[in-house]
Amino acid sequence: MHADVFQTLADPTRRRIVEVLLAGEKQVGDVVEKAGIHQSGVSRHLRILTEAGFVSMRPDGPRRLYALRPEPFRELDAWVAGYRSLWEARLDRFGAALEKKQRAARAAAERKSEK
Repeated sequence: MHADVFQTLADPTRRRIVEVLLAGEKQVGDVVEKAGIHQSGVSRHLRILTEAGFVSMRPDGPRRLYALRPEPFRELDAWVAGYRSLWEARLDRFGAALEKKQRAARAAAERKSEK
């Protein structure tokens, strides 16, 4: 996992473009319309995403179609997987504490209704 991956996705404009491309191949004009970013900005960020390996470009006659490449996202997922157990354990403890609190609240409500 390279820090460049995080630097590439750190930009909110690039993340917005990635979200647009999640639906499938798009022309620059489609990305401009759906992301609400000027054409020059979309082109610049698509170039950065392409150079970083997140996006591929496919010529289709006079059009250029941009799409996400799965490999860098798999790499990110593999990196995050190493940390998943950390937050899953915390979520399990939180869930157990929440369940205990809910049981206590139900028991208190039952005692109150019995009086």
